Amino acid sequence: MRELAVDLGERSYPIFIGSGVLTAHELLLPHLEQPRAVLVTNETVAPLYLERVTTMLERHAVRVDSVVLPDGEQYKNWQTLEKVYDTLVDTRAERATTLIALGGGVVGDMTGFAAATWQRGAPFVQMPTTLLAQVDSSVGGKTAINHPRGKNMIGAFHQPRAVLIDTDTLATLPLRELRAGLAEVIKYGLIRDAAFFDWLEGHMEALLALEPGPVAFAIERSCRNKAEVVAADETERGERALLNLGHTFGHAIETGTGYVDWLHGEAVAVGMLMAAEVSLRLGWLDEGELARIEGLLIRAGLPVQGPALPVDEMLHWMAGDKKVSGGRLRLVLLQGIGKAVVTADVPPSVLRAAIEARS
Repeated sequence: MRELAVDLGERSYPIFIGSGVLTAHELLLPHLEQPRAVLVTNETVAPLYLERVTTMLERHAVRVDSVVLPDGEQYKNWQTLEKVYDTLVDTRAERATTLIALGGGVVGDMTGFAAATWQRGAPFVQMPTTLLAQVDSSVGGKTAINHPRGKNMIGAFHQPRAVLIDTDTLATLPLRELRAGLAEVIKYGLIRDAAFFDWLEGHMEALLALEPGPVAFAIERSCRNKAEVVAADETERGERALLNLGHTFGHAIETGTGYVDWLHGEAVAVGMLMAAEVSLRLGWLDEGELARIEGLLIRAGLPVQGPALPVDEMLHWMAGDKKVSGGRLRLVLLQGIGKAVVTADVPPSVLRAAIEARS
């Protein structure tokens, strides 16, 4: 079992990574303010793990209520969130009642947002069951729901009390979801950890085969990278923006396709290549580095060409991105593998050419 911490002073919290973590009561119970919890999960995860976690808590005298949401990014909205609030009201949950997110990134984001807004702030714990959630969305306190015209546009920063990552859950994860999670893993190598990118080039097949050692290492290295960035810039005023490599393009793909056809990690993979294409055209990245990035994404089974969205439509969705500041679109680009920067100085012709190259 591996443990690391997100250092945020009095809001610091641990991340536990290992086999059997979902039922390790000694890791979870110290982070409950009272012997009550509301488990939030979805229709896919509930048959696999809901009873297991509920039984563990009830054996230790914790009252457990639960809500099962529909599964899919298209349900990350106000209507679905109301189901969580209805359960909290119906069960008379208190401000000290802990919400537990048992599922992937959608469940984690919605549970965190419900916790941030329930009685002006309730505690919550992340139990991510997808690779993408384990290495990215469960850590850092970003919580949100989507708007039909923008991804994650309605949300709040609200840190969890703990993150419990059970690597065993990846055995039930569909291969497409596993591949999508690898996009976020690769992202850490690209933005700030060139040695990790090198390691991924040597271990991609082991990760796809779910070899325990490499999987645990990749999750820990990803979480450590994110924890360090979040500790330095909790509310994304500076360095944390680098974690959005590929996301401005990727969110436009997700929004433009109605949150249905593309998984988040798939859209981010294409988005990272669009960012790399911009970087190449600015002279910051060379052809060999672009080939390495594309090659690793291909080996991970991720798409390297986006949907047939018109460039003007992509630019329309990107113009509403959260990273627009002062009316200027800020993009995360690469000055080499392992070195990301944020800039608003991209000529429109370069941006268009990069999008067209990957559409």
